[in-house]
Amino acid sequence: MTTVEPQWVPSPADIDSAVVTDFARFVETRTGTAYPDYHSLWRWSVDNLDEFWRAVWDYFEIISPEPGVALASSAMPGATWFAGAELNYVDQVRRQARDDRPAIVYVGEGGERTETSWPELLRQVDALAATLRGLGVGTGDRVVGYLPNIPETVVAFLATASLGAVWSACGQDYSAPAALTRLGQLDPTVLIAADGYHFGGKTHDRRGEVEQLRAGLPTLQATVLVSRIEAPVDGTIDWADATAGESEPTSVAVPFGHPLWVVFSSGTTGLPKGIVHGHGGVLLEHLKAVALQTDIGHDDNFFWYTSPSWMMWNFQVAGLLVGSTIVCYDGSPSHPTTDALWNVAAREQVTVLGTSPGYVLACAKAGGVPRTDHDLSALRTVGITGSALPPSSSLWLRDNVGVQVGSISGGTDVVSAFIGGVRTVPVWPGELSVPFLGVALDAFDVNGQSVRGEVGELVITAPMPSMPIEFWNDPDGKRYRDAYFDTYPGVWRHGDWITITERGSIEVHGRSDSTLNRNGIRMGSADIYQAVENLPEISEALVIGAEQPDGDYWMPLFVVLAGDAELDDALRTRIKTAIRDQASPRHVPDDIVLAPGIPHTRTGKKLEVPIKRIFQGGDAARAVDRSAVDAPELIEWYAAYGTDRMAKKD
Repeated sequence: MTTVEPQWVPSPADIDSAVVTDFARFVETRTGTAYPDYHSLWRWSVDNLDEFWRAVWDYFEIISPEPGVALASSAMPGATWFAGAELNYVDQVRRQARDDRPAIVYVGEGGERTETSWPELLRQVDALAATLRGLGVGTGDRVVGYLPNIPETVVAFLATASLGAVWSACGQDYSAPAALTRLGQLDPTVLIAADGYHFGGKTHDRRGEVEQLRAGLPTLQATVLVSRIEAPVDGTIDWADATAGESEPTSVAVPFGHPLWVVFSSGTTGLPKGIVHGHGGVLLEHLKAVALQTDIGHDDNFFWYTSPSWMMWNFQVAGLLVGSTIVCYDGSPSHPTTDALWNVAAREQVTVLGTSPGYVLACAKAGGVPRTDHDLSALRTVGITGSALPPSSSLWLRDNVGVQVGSISGGTDVVSAFIGGVRTVPVWPGELSVPFLGVALDAFDVNGQSVRGEVGELVITAPMPSMPIEFWNDPDGKRYRDAYFDTYPGVWRHGDWITITERGSIEVHGRSDSTLNRNGIRMGSADIYQAVENLPEISEALVIGAEQPDGDYWMPLFVVLAGDAELDDALRTRIKTAIRDQASPRHVPDDIVLAPGIPHTRTGKKLEVPIKRIFQGGDAARAVDRSAVDAPELIEWYAAYGTDRMAKKD
């Protein structure tokens, strides 16, 4: 085994007090078998899925009539979970109501702050549910949001779910056309929107976008407007009126697989896929992921920097399922200074903070030391997702924050994680500590054989309850099957390259559909970024490996410079040396190109595959949907660069 020192090791007190340890004791009592460590508990959980998920159900005391067998059919796709259950996600939130701490704390970019108590949260949920019911919303109808990350968004979701209606939302950074390509698929009954939002020190008026949405959603019966910038919109219902007064609590009991929400794929290369998850599957998966894996409970303040467009918003709301206080933040993570998120974490005594590798790198380059610049005495874990966290950034967190790093990897597809951390297992730099409980994780080679210690495809060989119940407007299930089961029949292929180490930890190398395959040697793009983006002169990078019509293989690296750096011969040499020494001498790029920026999806993923298709001769207008891109004007630059290169070759 390669000798790698862990950067964080749980103390005996950490292990003894962890929720997952208490759960292990609960399981030991039921099974009569001891589980001395996490890996033995994980092995039992995937070998005995029916027993495991029934144990989760009983441990968290889910309210429902007798649910029957947990897993009646394990076929993928099409597994049958808790066929006799009737429940509602919101009931689990109601059970957490308390008077000693708020349910939601809102923090604005300018420092403004509000608290929403548990009784007030539930009063607003019930009042809005009554309003929605009066507007004709019933079980299975759709309510959609065009909102920032504010408490009203949480209320809107919970009110919708309590009726057995289906929720979906976009953040207000999406243009009206981008939002319509998603929400317009759902034929919604009610739109809940804000008049604007605040970001980067500016106020963004979105009344025009709200009007475009109303015009583009012909099934709407009404629009409820949240005032954020005090800019009214004619013909809408004021939020204050929609949530006024007292109403009887309503939670419609629905089957385990009844749709809870629709979340959308990035949609960069076509119409975004509407991914539908059920009440029961989300409830169980999020209780497991939040409580057992992330160790969040009644005494925690949980803050993940996110947007309603991204599944991590759904994941943060799950903090309410275990009685924690969630922190909603509407603004830039780096305004007015780079350490804005650390400032919020300190002010709110956050115990679990979630952010991205990009933000960590920006903080490292800014030169601050969060644990001395801010009071982070309450902070226990820093969660990371969005892309792979380089070892250098992980070690920076060790040295400058000094807490457990809980890097996770999963996706919108299951609205959770497959792999990540747990309070009872060490953290190694650049590695995710464990597969999550109940996740039958494996790595397959090209022949579908399980591999260890080498790069393979991330696969899931047994069902999870939060796998999609369907794709929206996919009546025969073909799009669903093609998305995950076209390579290994009956096995979920996620599209990531991973290595499962002898320690049982996991390294994530990036998307397998953007693999760098030079002379038969495959490498994930994340390995290149880890080497290049650690250089102080580099703000961000994008690497592409594109097979050419003439049989050539072209591998350019595009870089965005930091500060007043220049892309001269000396810097080019340093970049090549970093890749050669830290990644692979076979993957030194053919060209290093100064770019005006790197395009991303609106959830922060680099547009490797669409840019690759453009460089392979694809039509830029068809290769990427600009409404799904954070800086669509950059697509023209990359298309022009590719065209110019081809012209010079000819």
